[in-house]
Amino acid sequence: MTDTPAARFSPSETRSIIGGLMLIILLGALDQTIVSVSLPQMTRDLGGISMLAWVVAGYLVASTVATPVYGKLGDLYGRRMLLTIAVIIFLLASVACALAQSMPMLILARVLQGVGGGGLISTAQAIVGDVVPLRERGRYQGYISVVYAVASVGGPVLGGYLTHLLSWRWVFWINLPLGAVALWAARRALKRLPVPGIKLPIDYIGALLLTCGLSLLLVAITRVGQGVPLLAAQTLWLLGAALALLAFFIRHEHRTVEPLVPLDLFRIRTVWTGCAILFISFFQVVALSVLVPYGMQTLDGIGPDQAALQLIAFSLAIPLGAFISGRWMLHSGRYKPLQVVGTGMLPLAMFALAYLGPHAALGTSVALAVAGIATGMTMPTSLVAVQNAVPHKNIGIATAMTALFRSMGGAVGVAVLSSILFAMLHADAGGALAEGGARAVVAASTTSAATAFRVTFLCGAIVSLLAHCLAWMIPEKSLRAGAPAASDTARA
Repeated sequence: MTDTPAARFSPSETRSIIGGLMLIILLGALDQTIVSVSLPQMTRDLGGISMLAWVVAGYLVASTVATPVYGKLGDLYGRRMLLTIAVIIFLLASVACALAQSMPMLILARVLQGVGGGGLISTAQAIVGDVVPLRERGRYQGYISVVYAVASVGGPVLGGYLTHLLSWRWVFWINLPLGAVALWAARRALKRLPVPGIKLPIDYIGALLLTCGLSLLLVAITRVGQGVPLLAAQTLWLLGAALALLAFFIRHEHRTVEPLVPLDLFRIRTVWTGCAILFISFFQVVALSVLVPYGMQTLDGIGPDQAALQLIAFSLAIPLGAFISGRWMLHSGRYKPLQVVGTGMLPLAMFALAYLGPHAALGTSVALAVAGIATGMTMPTSLVAVQNAVPHKNIGIATAMTALFRSMGGAVGVAVLSSILFAMLHADAGGALAEGGARAVVAASTTSAATAFRVTFLCGAIVSLLAHCLAWMIPEKSLRAGAPAASDTARA
């Protein structure tokens, strides 16, 4: 990249670029929420109910694994081209999903869609680092958080209407007009985005080792989250193979000339603490989106639609927290105070959820709103802190690593907390959950179920305290008012 890429764009050009990127991010974020409501209809049409979970898990595994590859390739060959490739793969895979005639075919198409989806959000976030000065990035991250809120609230509603009025296939067909408009707007706005002048070799071996290692690790984690015992033979084999491949990856990266992931970046305290904070924060966030609706159905006996409404407070509070953090960073040039506050609010919200008990809808909404504000404050400050700490030539891979740690944290959080919850429910209710579902658990022992949810949320609160400790450790480095320079080699 150039030495001062952000300085090359006028305010009007920056707004045009951010507008195009928001459409791209909406495309990727919407696909993560619009599909879930259509899963029952997919099963009725295609069969294969035992494989249904992989319609979602296959996409998540592929998108997570693809993220660091897009980050490095964007640094080497330019992000405009990579973003175009990601959108095209995503749209072609959407067509394959819509035309699928069997569950294995749909899962395969979803994996391909994840390969494209992995480049949508991470590449767009890296482009923000190319065109927006550091102090102003928090403000624009607030705008982007609104896109996530719209996708979180509007995705299930749109998916429900499309499935009810037309067919589940339309949750994939709808991507074509949205993607075409997003691609046109983004390419038009990004014409002047700098392109690296020197083409360096691609670390194919590193990409293969990382892809295979992360894929096996995520498959193992997903199986545990679906109820497969951690000590099951197949799970242990998957984990062992994943750890071996990742160990080979680390060894290879230390020896190669142009590594896929420059491991020296993790010697920078801001980078590893920022990534760890995001991992722990999303450990809670994704688990909340799964466990809170399930808990309200189990303990309060309400329907899934009413339970899902409880998450609206959480979804709408995230952009509020991001707006607060963005304004603070713009005017103060500091990020650490909001990281400390945000990571301190999240365990408080988790403790509140643990002790609220059944039939506390208002209290649950307030606790979720606090968790949403905390997430909105933590996510952009951690991203900006990491981008501020690395040389600009590595901003793509650094941004991709924050996205990777977010995704890994969410996957591990759902697996760990769900395993704790289901183990306690099964033990206390004598297997009623496995045999008769949530209603059987309530009939067997509402008190035992409430205890299981309380312990699960307390475990989450304890884990989230680690992020608060890390926030105190992160170095405070003033955000530059101008663009990051390629020659910046500061180690925070």
